[in-house]
Amino acid sequence: MNNGLKLLTLCLALVVSGILSLATGATWIAPGQILAALFDPAALNLTHQLLVDTRLTRTLMAMAVGASLAVAGALMQALTRNPLASPGLFGVNAGATFAIILGATLLGLTSPSQWLWCAFIGAALAGGLVWVIGNRGQGSLSPLRIVLAGAAMTALFSAFSQALLVVNQEGLDTVLFWLAGSLSERDLALAAPLLACVVLGLLGALLLAGQVNVLNAGEAIASGLGQRTGLIRLLMSALIIALAGSAVALAGSIGFIGLLVPHMVRRGLSIDHRWLLPGCALVGAIVLLLADTLARVVILPQEVPVGVMTALFGAPFFIALARRGGRYA
Repeated sequence: MNNGLKLLTLCLALVVSGILSLATGATWIAPGQILAALFDPAALNLTHQLLVDTRLTRTLMAMAVGASLAVAGALMQALTRNPLASPGLFGVNAGATFAIILGATLLGLTSPSQWLWCAFIGAALAGGLVWVIGNRGQGSLSPLRIVLAGAAMTALFSAFSQALLVVNQEGLDTVLFWLAGSLSERDLALAAPLLACVVLGLLGALLLAGQVNVLNAGEAIASGLGQRTGLIRLLMSALIIALAGSAVALAGSIGFIGLLVPHMVRRGLSIDHRWLLPGCALVGAIVLLLADTLARVVILPQEVPVGVMTALFGAPFFIALARRGGRYA
């Protein structure tokens, strides 16, 4: 099967996963009723209200977050030339968590929309600091300095977060859902600007895919072909921060998607980023949709945070990958 047919198959799988997400919950909705209910806004149509107000928003969020994390992970692995790299290396999770705690504890912010933007600003700030530190010294971005700077920023923001929570323990309740990762109780209208950022980030990544391929061939080859390697790395870093920051702001800390999905797509589709990145977007969306769907029903009537589900299934895959020496496929 050629790559085009594989992408088409993934598109169909995404549609099926989306329908399953809309149908699944404490109340099962037959797939045949979903389309009719979506376009029947009668006041007494409870199925329409359930779909539009809850499940449709949750499904779109899962698609956007899963695609963002997977594409950001593929770019991060290319940027650092480290197959075990993930978007969290830029410190976005720790930065977002710290910003939420800071806003809730010192600024008294209580609105979910305010937390959303706090998380995005914190993630962007942490990512920007990591890029600046990683770009200092030799005049070009160093993969090793990126890893070290990311670890340092993560430790720093985590320490600040813990200090604030010690001072004000009530703030812990505010960030528990963010620390675990969740797609529930999100307002699509409030999240629309970040969803637009996700779409622009994904389009930017696709446009940059050819340059990423050249950069992966080596610094000397890329420079010999006239590529502005510094600019390409800057654009890759900006896309990683935008995609990962938006994902963390929308859903909290969700691990393993950005690490594992690029390896799955390389094995099943291609190492060429012109195919790899759209494949990552589709598989990331599918994986998070399925994880969230399972999280809703595994302990009914309660829900498991989707971040717990991705960690549960992602940890064994990561261990196997590490035992293989971190090879791409």
